[in-house]
Amino acid sequence: QVQLVERGGGSVQAGGSLRLSCTASGSPYVLQCLGWFRQAPGKEREEVMIIERDGSATVPDSVKGRFTFSKGNTRNTLSLQMNSLKPEDTAIYYCAADTRRCAQARSAFAFWGQGTQVTVSS
Repeated sequence: QVQLVERGGGSVQAGGSLRLSCTASGSPYVLQCLGWFRQAPGKEREEVMIIERDGSATVPDSVKGRFTFSKGNTRNTLSLQMNSLKPEDTAIYYCAADTRRCAQARSAFAFWGQGTQVTVSS
């Protein structure tokens, strides 16, 4: 069983930055696909970033150019750098992972973190 723990959420004013991290533990297998999602109150969960094992990433237009990812020194740490934050970025952010390739995992990730709150004030 894989455990994912997110850290780094908080409150920031519009235009500010936050960095989230996700640490995975417990997996005996290589995680092939990683993802960041968010869910705002009253809205459906949406993709923020889908990352293949080769490092290629898919991001929606809503965060393109503002959000980037990086992998830590150990292969089980993933960070999400969020710049130029907007009030509409306010949500609970979740890290997700799967041992399958993203084409299979994307619709139903096997492992999820508990989420971390990001609040952006205007």
